[in-house]
Amino acid sequence: MKKLGQHFLINKNKIKKIVDALELKSSDTVIEIGPGHGEITKLLIDKLLNGQIAKLIAIEKDKNLIKGLIKKFQSTTNAQHSSIEFIEGDALKILPELTKNLKLKTINYKLVGNIPYYITGYLLRIIGEQKHKPSLIILTIQKEVAKRICATPPKMNLLAASVQFWAEPKIIGYIPKKDFKPMPKVDSAIIKLTPKTQNLKSKNYYSLIKILFKQPRKTILNNLGASIKHQALDIKNKEKIVEKLQKLKINPSDRPQNLSIEQIRELS
Repeated sequence: MKKLGQHFLINKNKIKKIVDALELKSSDTVIEIGPGHGEITKLLIDKLLNGQIAKLIAIEKDKNLIKGLIKKFQSTTNAQHSSIEFIEGDALKILPELTKNLKLKTINYKLVGNIPYYITGYLLRIIGEQKHKPSLIILTIQKEVAKRICATPPKMNLLAASVQFWAEPKIIGYIPKKDFKPMPKVDSAIIKLTPKTQNLKSKNYYSLIKILFKQPRKTILNNLGASIKHQALDIKNKEKIVEKLQKLKINPSDRPQNLSIEQIRELS
Protein backbone atom coordinates (compact mmCIF):
# COMPACT_ATOMS: atom_id res chain seq x y z
CA MET A 1 0.00 0.00 0.00
CA LYS A 2 2.83 2.35 0.87
CA LYS A 3 4.40 2.02 -2.60
CA LEU A 4 1.20 3.46 -4.12
CA GLY A 5 1.17 6.33 -1.65
CA GLN A 6 -2.14 5.29 -0.13
CA HIS A 7 -3.24 6.46 3.30
CA PHE A 8 -6.67 5.20 4.31
CA LEU A 9 -9.09 7.58 5.98
CA ILE A 10 -10.45 6.10 9.21
CA ASN A 11 -12.39 9.05 10.68
CA LYS A 12 -16.07 8.22 10.05
CA ASN A 13 -17.22 11.82 10.47
CA LYS A 14 -14.80 12.98 7.77
CA ILE A 15 -15.88 10.15 5.48
CA LYS A 16 -19.51 11.20 5.91
CA LYS A 17 -18.55 14.83 5.24
CA ILE A 18 -16.95 13.81 1.93
CA VAL A 19 -20.01 11.86 0.79
CA ASP A 20 -22.43 14.57 1.93
CA ALA A 21 -20.42 17.15 -0.04
CA LEU A 22 -21.24 15.29 -3.26
CA GLU A 23 -24.83 16.60 -3.01
CA LEU A 24 -26.07 13.33 -4.45
CA LYS A 25 -29.18 12.93 -6.57
CA SER A 26 -31.00 9.80 -7.71
CA SER A 27 -29.85 10.32 -11.31
CA ASP A 28 -26.13 10.62 -10.44
CA THR A 29 -23.40 8.24 -11.51
CA VAL A 30 -20.50 8.38 -9.04
CA ILE A 31 -16.93 7.49 -9.98
CA GLU A 32 -14.68 6.81 -7.00
CA ILE A 33 -10.92 6.90 -7.46
CA GLY A 34 -8.86 4.71 -5.15
CA PRO A 35 -11.56 3.15 -2.93
CA GLY A 36 -8.90 1.33 -0.88
CA HIS A 37 -10.66 -0.71 1.81
CA GLY A 38 -14.06 0.69 0.87
CA GLU A 39 -14.49 3.33 3.58
CA ILE A 40 -16.19 5.83 1.25
CA THR A 41 -17.49 3.05 -1.00
CA LYS A 42 -19.68 1.61 1.77
CA LEU A 43 -21.57 4.88 2.23
CA LEU A 44 -21.96 5.24 -1.54
CA ILE A 45 -23.36 1.70 -1.80
CA ASP A 46 -25.84 2.53 0.98
CA LYS A 47 -26.91 5.55 -1.08
CA LEU A 48 -27.29 3.31 -4.13
CA LEU A 49 -29.44 0.78 -2.28
CA ASN A 50 -31.65 3.62 -1.03
CA GLY A 51 -32.11 4.93 -4.56
CA GLN A 52 -30.10 8.09 -3.90
CA ILE A 53 -27.68 7.47 -6.78
CA ALA A 54 -28.08 5.56 -10.05
CA LYS A 55 -24.66 3.92 -10.46
CA LEU A 56 -21.31 3.51 -8.71
CA ILE A 57 -17.99 2.88 -10.45
CA ALA A 58 -14.89 2.35 -8.30
CA ILE A 59 -11.40 2.35 -9.84
CA GLU A 60 -8.61 0.74 -7.81
CA LYS A 61 -5.02 0.14 -8.96
CA ASP A 62 -4.00 -2.35 -6.25
CA LYS A 63 -4.87 -5.96 -7.18
CA ASN A 64 -5.21 -7.13 -3.58
CA LEU A 65 -7.43 -4.22 -2.65
CA ILE A 66 -9.77 -4.76 -5.59
CA LYS A 67 -10.15 -8.42 -4.60
CA GLY A 68 -10.88 -7.36 -1.03
CA LEU A 69 -13.50 -4.87 -2.19
CA ILE A 70 -15.32 -7.41 -4.33
CA LYS A 71 -15.29 -9.91 -1.46
CA LYS A 72 -16.42 -7.30 1.07
CA PHE A 73 -19.36 -6.14 -1.02
CA GLN A 74 -20.06 -9.45 -2.78
CA SER A 75 -23.66 -9.81 -1.67
CA THR A 76 -24.40 -6.25 -2.72
CA THR A 77 -22.61 -6.48 -6.06
CA ASN A 78 -24.50 -9.67 -6.92
CA ALA A 79 -27.82 -8.04 -6.15
CA GLN A 80 -26.97 -4.79 -7.92
CA HIS A 81 -24.52 -6.09 -10.54
CA SER A 82 -25.50 -3.57 -13.21
CA SER A 83 -25.35 -0.60 -10.84
CA ILE A 84 -22.00 -1.30 -9.16
CA GLU A 85 -18.75 -1.78 -11.03
CA PHE A 86 -15.25 -2.34 -9.67
CA ILE A 87 -12.47 -1.67 -12.17
CA GLU A 88 -8.86 -2.73 -11.59
CA GLY A 89 -6.38 -0.30 -13.08
CA ASP A 90 -4.80 3.13 -13.10
CA ALA A 91 -7.46 5.86 -12.92
CA LEU A 92 -5.11 8.26 -14.70
CA LYS A 93 -5.29 6.03 -17.77
CA ILE A 94 -8.82 4.68 -17.37
CA LEU A 95 -10.75 7.86 -16.62
CA PRO A 96 -10.57 9.50 -20.09
CA GLU A 97 -11.75 6.34 -21.88
CA LEU A 98 -14.30 5.53 -19.21
CA THR A 99 -16.17 8.79 -19.69
CA LYS A 100 -16.35 8.08 -23.43
CA ASN A 101 -17.27 4.40 -23.32
CA LEU A 102 -20.02 4.84 -20.74
CA LYS A 103 -21.49 7.71 -22.74
CA LEU A 104 -21.47 9.84 -19.63
CA LYS A 105 -22.03 12.91 -21.77
CA THR A 106 -25.72 12.03 -21.70
CA ILE A 107 -25.92 11.71 -17.92
CA ASN A 108 -24.71 13.50 -14.81
CA TYR A 109 -21.64 12.10 -13.09
CA LYS A 110 -19.61 13.10 -10.05
CA LEU A 111 -16.07 12.26 -9.01
CA VAL A 112 -14.81 11.47 -5.51
CA GLY A 113 -11.64 10.09 -4.02
CA ASN A 114 -9.12 10.01 -1.20
CA ILE A 115 -6.27 10.14 -3.67
CA PRO A 116 -2.53 9.52 -3.30
CA TYR A 117 -0.78 12.88 -3.00
CA TYR A 118 1.64 12.25 -5.86
CA ILE A 119 -1.07 11.95 -8.55
CA THR A 120 -2.94 15.16 -7.63
CA GLY A 121 -1.53 17.46 -10.30
CA TYR A 122 -1.72 14.89 -13.08
CA LEU A 123 -5.27 13.86 -12.13
CA LEU A 124 -6.50 17.46 -12.12
CA ARG A 125 -4.93 18.01 -15.54
CA ILE A 126 -6.70 14.94 -16.93
CA ILE A 127 -10.06 16.05 -15.51
CA GLY A 128 -9.53 19.55 -16.86
CA GLU A 129 -8.93 18.15 -20.36
CA GLN A 130 -12.20 16.19 -20.43
CA LYS A 131 -14.78 17.55 -22.86
CA HIS A 132 -17.59 16.37 -20.61
CA LYS A 133 -16.44 17.03 -17.08
CA PRO A 134 -18.04 15.84 -13.83
CA SER A 135 -20.67 18.19 -12.44
CA LEU A 136 -18.90 18.03 -9.07
CA ILE A 137 -15.56 16.77 -7.75
CA ILE A 138 -14.72 16.07 -4.10
CA LEU A 139 -11.12 15.07 -3.35
CA THR A 140 -8.96 14.57 -0.29
CA ILE A 141 -5.52 15.97 -1.05
CA GLN A 142 -2.49 17.41 0.72
CA LYS A 143 -3.45 20.51 2.72
CA GLU A 144 -0.76 22.77 1.27
CA VAL A 145 -1.61 21.71 -2.28
CA ALA A 146 -5.29 22.50 -1.67
CA LYS A 147 -4.31 25.97 -0.46
CA ARG A 148 -2.22 26.52 -3.58
CA ILE A 149 -5.13 25.48 -5.81
CA CYS A 150 -7.45 27.95 -4.08
CA ALA A 151 -4.95 30.82 -4.10
CA THR A 152 -5.96 34.27 -5.36
CA PRO A 153 -3.94 37.42 -6.08
CA PRO A 154 -1.41 38.25 -4.71
CA LYS A 155 -0.65 34.55 -4.30
CA MET A 156 -1.66 33.27 -7.73
CA ASN A 157 0.51 30.39 -9.00
CA LEU A 158 0.72 27.97 -11.91
CA LEU A 159 -1.38 25.24 -10.25
CA ALA A 160 -4.11 27.69 -9.21
CA ALA A 161 -4.17 29.26 -12.67
CA SER A 162 -4.40 25.80 -14.27
CA VAL A 163 -7.29 24.56 -12.13
CA GLN A 164 -9.26 27.80 -11.73
CA PHE A 165 -9.45 28.16 -15.50
CA TRP A 166 -11.98 25.28 -15.63
CA ALA A 167 -13.29 24.96 -12.06
CA GLU A 168 -14.21 26.91 -8.94
CA PRO A 169 -12.22 25.41 -6.04
CA LYS A 170 -13.17 25.56 -2.37
CA ILE A 171 -11.66 23.95 0.71
CA ILE A 172 -14.56 22.55 2.73
CA GLY A 173 -12.63 20.93 5.55
CA TYR A 174 -9.27 19.83 6.92
CA ILE A 175 -8.22 16.36 8.04
CA PRO A 176 -5.33 15.91 10.51
CA LYS A 177 -2.79 13.23 9.64
CA LYS A 178 -3.84 11.15 12.68
CA ASP A 179 -7.15 10.41 10.90
CA PHE A 180 -5.33 8.24 8.36
CA LYS A 181 -3.78 4.79 8.53
CA PRO A 182 -0.90 4.54 7.87
CA MET A 183 -0.39 8.11 9.05
CA PRO A 184 1.06 10.45 6.41
CA LYS A 185 3.65 13.13 7.22
CA VAL A 186 1.29 16.03 6.48
CA ASP A 187 -2.32 17.07 7.04
CA SER A 188 -4.96 16.86 4.32
CA ALA A 189 -7.84 18.96 3.05
CA ILE A 190 -11.18 18.15 1.44
CA ILE A 191 -11.44 20.22 -1.71
CA LYS A 192 -14.61 20.81 -3.70
CA LEU A 193 -14.23 21.58 -7.41
CA THR A 194 -17.23 22.83 -9.36
CA PRO A 195 -16.46 22.77 -13.11
CA LYS A 196 -17.41 25.87 -15.09
CA THR A 197 -20.16 25.40 -17.64
CA GLN A 198 -19.09 27.96 -20.24
CA ASN A 199 -17.14 26.93 -23.33
CA LEU A 200 -13.47 27.59 -22.62
CA LYS A 201 -10.74 27.87 -25.25
CA SER A 202 -7.69 26.54 -23.50
CA LYS A 203 -4.83 26.31 -26.01
CA ASN A 204 -3.51 29.88 -25.72
CA TYR A 205 -4.35 30.08 -22.02
CA TYR A 206 -2.23 27.10 -20.96
CA SER A 207 0.66 28.22 -23.16
CA LEU A 208 0.52 31.66 -21.56
CA ILE A 209 0.50 30.55 -17.92
CA LYS A 210 3.56 28.36 -18.50
CA ILE A 211 5.37 31.48 -19.75
CA LEU A 212 4.03 33.75 -16.98
CA PHE A 213 4.85 31.44 -14.08
CA LYS A 214 8.09 29.96 -15.42
CA GLN A 215 9.97 32.53 -13.34
CA PRO A 216 7.30 33.94 -10.97
CA ARG A 217 9.71 36.39 -9.30
CA LYS A 218 10.26 38.21 -12.57
CA THR A 219 7.86 40.86 -13.82
CA ILE A 220 5.02 40.10 -16.23
CA LEU A 221 6.83 42.14 -18.88
CA ASN A 222 10.14 40.29 -18.49
CA ASN A 223 8.48 36.87 -18.59
CA LEU A 224 6.52 37.73 -21.73
CA GLY A 225 9.51 39.48 -23.32
CA ALA A 226 11.70 36.42 -22.77
CA SER A 227 9.23 34.30 -24.72
CA ILE A 228 9.89 36.17 -27.97
CA LYS A 229 12.34 33.99 -29.86
CA HIS A 230 15.62 35.66 -30.81
CA GLN A 231 14.22 39.07 -29.89
CA ALA A 232 13.96 38.90 -26.13
CA LEU A 233 15.73 42.24 -25.66
CA ASP A 234 14.21 44.02 -28.65
CA ILE A 235 12.82 47.28 -27.24
CA LYS A 236 10.25 47.49 -30.05
CA ASN A 237 8.73 44.16 -29.02
CA LYS A 238 8.78 45.06 -25.35
CA GLU A 239 7.05 48.33 -26.11
CA LYS A 240 4.37 46.40 -28.00
CA ILE A 241 3.87 44.11 -25.00
CA VAL A 242 3.64 47.13 -22.66
CA GLU A 243 1.01 48.66 -24.92
CA LYS A 244 -1.12 45.50 -24.88
CA LEU A 245 -0.79 45.09 -21.13
CA GLN A 246 -1.80 48.67 -20.48
CA LYS A 247 -4.88 48.26 -22.68
CA LEU A 248 -5.93 45.45 -20.38
CA LYS A 249 -5.13 47.62 -17.35
CA ILE A 250 -2.29 45.31 -16.33
CA ASN A 251 0.83 46.83 -14.80
CA PRO A 252 3.84 45.48 -16.81
CA SER A 253 6.00 45.76 -13.68
CA ASP A 254 3.69 43.57 -11.62
CA ARG A 255 4.51 39.97 -10.71
CA PRO A 256 2.42 37.15 -12.25
CA GLN A 257 1.08 36.27 -8.79
CA ASN A 258 -0.91 39.52 -8.81
CA LEU A 259 -2.93 38.56 -11.88
CA SER A 260 -6.52 37.33 -11.61
CA ILE A 261 -7.87 34.46 -13.69
CA GLU A 262 -9.94 36.91 -15.72
CA GLN A 263 -6.89 39.04 -16.50
CA ILE A 264 -4.91 35.99 -17.62
CA ARG A 265 -7.83 34.86 -19.80
CA GLU A 266 -8.08 38.29 -21.43
CA LEU A 267 -4.33 38.35 -21.99
CA SER A 268 -4.37 34.89 -23.59
